[in-house]
Amino acid sequence: MHVVTTTRRYKNKVYQSHLLRRSYREGKKVKSETLGNLSHLPAQVIELVRRCLKGETMVPSADAFEIISSRHHGHVQAVLAAMKHLGLEELIASTRSRERNLISGMIAARILEPDSKLATTRWWHTTTLPTELGIADADEDDLYDAMDWLLKRQPHIEKKLAARHLTEGGLVLFDLTSSYFEGVTCPLAALGKSRDGKKGTLQVNWGLLTDERGRPIAVSVFKGNTGDPKTLMPQVRKVKEDFGIKTMVMVGDRGMITQTQIDEIKTIDGVGWIAALKPAGIKKLVEGGTLQMELFDKRNLFEITHPDYPGERLVACLNPELRKLRGHKRQSLIEATKLELKKIQTMVVQGKLKDKGADEIGVAVGKVVNKYKMSKHIVLNIRDGFFDFHIDEKKVEAETALDGFYVIRTSLDRKQASAEDAVRHYKKLTLIEQAYRSLKTIDLKIRPIRHRTEDRVRAHIFLCMLAYYVEWCMREAWRSQLFCDEDQEAKKTRDAVAPAKRSEAALGKVHSKVLADGSTVHSFQTMLKLLSTVVRNRCRIPTDGPNARTFDVLTTPSAEQQRAFKLLEIIEV
Repeated sequence: MHVVTTTRRYKNKVYQSHLLRRSYREGKKVKSETLGNLSHLPAQVIELVRRCLKGETMVPSADAFEIISSRHHGHVQAVLAAMKHLGLEELIASTRSRERNLISGMIAARILEPDSKLATTRWWHTTTLPTELGIADADEDDLYDAMDWLLKRQPHIEKKLAARHLTEGGLVLFDLTSSYFEGVTCPLAALGKSRDGKKGTLQVNWGLLTDERGRPIAVSVFKGNTGDPKTLMPQVRKVKEDFGIKTMVMVGDRGMITQTQIDEIKTIDGVGWIAALKPAGIKKLVEGGTLQMELFDKRNLFEITHPDYPGERLVACLNPELRKLRGHKRQSLIEATKLELKKIQTMVVQGKLKDKGADEIGVAVGKVVNKYKMSKHIVLNIRDGFFDFHIDEKKVEAETALDGFYVIRTSLDRKQASAEDAVRHYKKLTLIEQAYRSLKTIDLKIRPIRHRTEDRVRAHIFLCMLAYYVEWCMREAWRSQLFCDEDQEAKKTRDAVAPAKRSEAALGKVHSKVLADGSTVHSFQTMLKLLSTVVRNRCRIPTDGPNARTFDVLTTPSAEQQRAFKLLEIIEV
């Protein structure tokens, strides 16, 4: 007896029948007889009948073997594969050591499940990570010791990264951010300008230095009250002296590269720069007639010169969409402020605040104007038992005149960069902003910083930078599978001033949520979660007793998972 499966197509539908048949002989002829129709049975039952009729012996799965433990493996395999293709272990140290393995483990853990060092040593035992790296016996103190070891190697590692990715005459991007502390004992902790929106909390400032693609090269840590301009020149000297790059173009924002820093850079051979004017500088150009709306009738950028900026090229840009947005936002804030101030005015008139002095009324008014940041546009008249205000229309008009304008300033001549390219180069600072979002929030979660000593804080931030280096390369390899724009070449020729827009292909992925082959489009995190469903099962044969030998069985990856693993093979140094 055997099972025969037949397939037929009718009106664009496919029908399958599974028949139980018997073959027999009549004389010299072999005939078959249908004994029953199995089509109504579940597919696995039909397959079981088919295999039994072929002579296979079936036993209950629980009698054959049992799974005694399961650990997530696929996402670990992916990260370790990326680290291998990057030669990360050799980058950290050329010789094998336990410290190198612990650092590799912490980098992988930061990508897969960012948490405190104590929590990390608990979490990673749910995965194959510690066994893959031979660090299953490590505790949090071992991780702290490894961080101290890593910090001593930071200059060597950064120098190797610079040799890999920085080129003579190329762009070097640098920007500063801050992260808040949990605790008060670290010498680096100080009150300063918070980029986390955490007013009144101690913080540390740190700056990321990258190549022109936003790939991290080095990170520097400063006290929390250090101003942006003070952090620039150490980066210039690091690239020139430590990394051995003789010629470069430093790109920084208008708060980073100020006139003082430009004057100092001019004394250093081989260093060009790209920055932007502050609002006060743009206002002076507008009031002096150098910058006029009529100049932008047919173009959204053009070059100008000004005696205040000798030997520099100024590229004036006007973004009409940004102009409309800022004008609308300002007007909305002014209207919201007027509405709140009128409430206070009514309370004074009705006597609810009439007996209050000017100080008490001023406090109430101050809360409103500070809330909407519109005090510069409002003229206040506050006396005991009296309050009035009006909008300073001249100031509003003066600020409105600057809406949508920005001016790029650079030392590069036209042979080194066209006006359009100068603007595009400056806008590459958004790549560092993307890195900060990944490092601080959605992926690596560098904050809050829980370490108490200066060296541990520096090591923690450097460790996170190395994790971002691996993640950056993984994202590039998986670009076709993620919500990413694959047409990177188009960025080199797109309108330098207009807001960046995704390609049609990228928008298609966002709207449909599926790729051309029907598979799911992922974020970086959901891709890792998909791969984590590949697990390593530790099994044994129960009939062999409690001392039975164990063996491992891996989940067979799906086609989507196999493609993700395969794409990581394109990573190269």
